Amino acid sequence: MKPIFLTFLFLATNSAFSQIENYPTPPEAIRQENVAKGKLIQGTYRGSRIFPGTVRDYAVYVPDQYDGSTPASLMVFQDGMSYCQENRGTRAHIVFDNLIAKGEMPVTIAVFINPGVVPANHPDKAEARYNRSFEYDGLGDAYPRFLIEEFLPFIEKEHDLKISENPDHRGICGSSSGAIAAFTSAWERPDSFRRVYSMIGTYVGLRGGSIYLDLIRKTEPKPLRIFLQDGSNDNNIYGGDWWMANQSMQRSLEWAGYEVNHVWGKGRHNRKHGDSIFPDAMRWLWKSKTVSVHPSRSNSRASEYLIPGEDWKVLTAGHQWAEGMAFAPDGSLFFTDVPASKLYKISPSGEQSLIDADTGKTNGLAIGPDGLIYGASPAAKEIRTWDPATGERKTIFSGATSNDIVVRHDGHIYFTNPVEKKVHHLAAGSLNHSIVETKLERPNGIGLSADQSLLFVADFTGRFIYSYQINEDGSLKNRQKYFHAHLPDDGPGALDGMTVTANGMPLVATELGIQIFDQPGRVQLIIPRPKPEDKRTNYVAFGGPDRKTLYVATAGTIYTRKVNLKGADPLSPTKPPKPGL
Repeated sequence: MKPIFLTFLFLATNSAFSQIENYPTPPEAIRQENVAKGKLIQGTYRGSRIFPGTVRDYAVYVPDQYDGSTPASLMVFQDGMSYCQENRGTRAHIVFDNLIAKGEMPVTIAVFINPGVVPANHPDKAEARYNRSFEYDGLGDAYPRFLIEEFLPFIEKEHDLKISENPDHRGICGSSSGAIAAFTSAWERPDSFRRVYSMIGTYVGLRGGSIYLDLIRKTEPKPLRIFLQDGSNDNNIYGGDWWMANQSMQRSLEWAGYEVNHVWGKGRHNRKHGDSIFPDAMRWLWKSKTVSVHPSRSNSRASEYLIPGEDWKVLTAGHQWAEGMAFAPDGSLFFTDVPASKLYKISPSGEQSLIDADTGKTNGLAIGPDGLIYGASPAAKEIRTWDPATGERKTIFSGATSNDIVVRHDGHIYFTNPVEKKVHHLAAGSLNHSIVETKLERPNGIGLSADQSLLFVADFTGRFIYSYQINEDGSLKNRQKYFHAHLPDDGPGALDGMTVTANGMPLVATELGIQIFDQPGRVQLIIPRPKPEDKRTNYVAFGGPDRKTLYVATAGTIYTRKVNLKGADPLSPTKPPKPGL
């Protein structure tokens, strides 16, 4: 009887799945009388620099309503050729014909693109290299840059099309790994894509995609509109549980205040359900002309730490590599252009002037209790000071390269030396030199706690900022790998310049942007780079008359932004409140 029962159970289960997976073709995916038919053009793309050697098929749908006089909206489909079959699957081009004709979505060009394949040199002896997981499951900006910098410009030129550059006019779609590629493209480049349809998305641990469940909650919300679809019988394998991951994505997005919609079903890992609701998903994604952030419905720390409507403003630009921002008591900002060996001052009224044109490529700066500007000059292998009033320069220490520097209220000086993997100490008053750390791979950014009882040192190549207690004589003890930063997918954390709030929260410039930590060492919020095309954030400081303006350096540019945080006074340490543990 037992084998019969098992056979019955198996047949019943298959029958149930058969019913679950029986989704009707939506009427919008069927050709309608009196509806103009758009063109579908096919081609092959080669020549990518970002994914060298790849070859990929593509198709372009051009609606009948497009006349070339006005740039069209855009929708990009990953695994694209499967979305534009005439008699099966999504039939996206047919859906677009019908929805555009009814005015339920704008005049939209659709680009259907397959993942790249690197053909084998000898097909009879070797297999090709298939780039799908590499391009789609991988995080970071490589795939969105491929679309934005290479493929879409090629499409416009090759087929004489005008595609809107307004990100509100651009959407992206995918299924499974194609879905996470679509989300990553919008996440990395909301200046190019703001509408996302994700079917059975692979937000699991194949190539780190599960980190989105955290990053969405911790990153300043972006202007995105996302439609999620999945089924309860989706994959549950070595890489993760797709069904649970998609539900967690929905919860993270809603918690952070995103405009998100979802439809859950019972299907397996296929597009049957997602295809059946595709027209409804398009209607919802294109329901309004603009996509915006709604801070009022967000639980993100951004609602607490940032000011709605306040965005980044350029303070100064055109530098080779701006660094070392430090503020004098009168509110003047001093900063360096490292490769140019220049030291600049920006007065409280905004006037910029040159203080020194030969700084020894000074990097980090700090204001000492004596009012002098202290600088780490790696090319000269010196620690220097400048009088902010006269610009007079003096050398107070020589013999070691350096990167960043901090000066305590009592005169103790600390500076990092990434070349020799050291942290140096110059004692208050005597300037007696000692080496207080030798075990970090690349010590870079350096800072103090709000009460100046702790020294913080960032390891540039890793993910940790180390914390040390400072003894009365300035020596260090009780070293801990304390603050845990988030890393980009394809490189070091680039943990660099840092500052601290009056209530004890360190802010650190990193590859991902400004990471704000609580006192126990956890990231509370990530503020992305002011512009996607900026190089990494490399320095951060508080300034302004109330120390409530954030200053951020991104190589050639320094930006400012008013925030709901207040910087600690470097000349007047204050005990912060006990943190929540």
